Amino acid sequence: MSLKYKIFSKEIVNSGRQPELDLAKAVLIFCLALVHCIIECTSSEQLAHGIPFFFDSVLGGPLGAPMFMFAMGFGMVYTKRHTPKDYVRRGIRIGITGYALNICRFLLPFLAGYLLTGDIEKYIKPLPYRILGNDMLQFAALAMIMIAFFVKLHMPNAAMLIVCLVMSFLGTFLKGLDVGSPAGNIFLGYLIGTEDSAGAVFSDFPLFNWLIVPVSGYVFGELLMHVKNKTLFYGILSTVGILICIAYFPPAISGAWGMFGEGQNCYYHIITVDVLVSIAAAIGVLGIYHVVVPYLPKRVTDCVGEISRNINVVYCIHWVFVMWITNVLFYILRGTQELPTPMTLLLGTGISIVSIVAAHFWSAARKNKLPQAANILKEAIERENKNEAP
Repeated sequence: MSLKYKIFSKEIVNSGRQPELDLAKAVLIFCLALVHCIIECTSSEQLAHGIPFFFDSVLGGPLGAPMFMFAMGFGMVYTKRHTPKDYVRRGIRIGITGYALNICRFLLPFLAGYLLTGDIEKYIKPLPYRILGNDMLQFAALAMIMIAFFVKLHMPNAAMLIVCLVMSFLGTFLKGLDVGSPAGNIFLGYLIGTEDSAGAVFSDFPLFNWLIVPVSGYVFGELLMHVKNKTLFYGILSTVGILICIAYFPPAISGAWGMFGEGQNCYYHIITVDVLVSIAAAIGVLGIYHVVVPYLPKRVTDCVGEISRNINVVYCIHWVFVMWITNVLFYILRGTQELPTPMTLLLGTGISIVSIVAAHFWSAARKNKLPQAANILKEAIERENKNEAP
């Protein structure tokens, strides 16, 4: 029997929730608060070395957002609602959530900070970009709509990847473009990596540079549905992914190449080589989690599954805590938001735990409210049918 037939089946044999994906999402969302606290509470000079560098540029770099994007594409295949129309609706909801989050994590705390300090430079000048700029959820919304478009056209997986690869090359070539207008840079920044003459970031996750990651996750998910021997499958692909990272990370970090270079645009406006390495890292990590999952107690896997399902809620809650605590509370009370690294990691851990618990109660409340709302609607319809006054 050939290797292909040892791994794959013509029929779908691997459906339902994938525990390695749940674990990847749970670990990622727990670590995000630590990453964002390190970024907010550490000077630029300190971010270039040691533990802050690891959290900012490695865990918060190729092991961070790309894993989130890859998991999003992966999960789109396994969701029960997987028509193009479903993807578009979900994308629109995520986009609206992204702007609502920007109001809660940027507009409200920055206005509060300005009213308390009168500091225009810190709190008012960044607001247009902070509120309207392209960040993870805005990118996720556009990516989901693009994948819906690909699916609607019945594009083969190979064709989707080729289109995204061409877009990545274009994004690499066009990055750093300045159209001479903050508004133009902000909105063009949804597609390509724009910045002004001072090097300010106007686009964190431009579509052209990053679309290949969730599309790769989508293709990977479709492939995995036909995998009957996941251990052998991950044993091959994840080993290759890990070896690529082992070969690329050390020289790139020591030589400050690509996404490990100086300045955040090196990462946000990611080049093709780096984005392909990041995809390899995501596949490598999933293979590691596939090996780990069977050894976890059921109570832990149940908790991991819930965190994975609540990932968007935890993401939003943790960001609100991070920005209010660091940019308002610490900055006003202490005159600085910088903290020693151990204290920063402790703060991030606390925010992660509180955010996960808050998301649990938020989701539980929503589950209780939905049946109640359905019953109220049902009763109203029955009264209407009987011509009874409500």
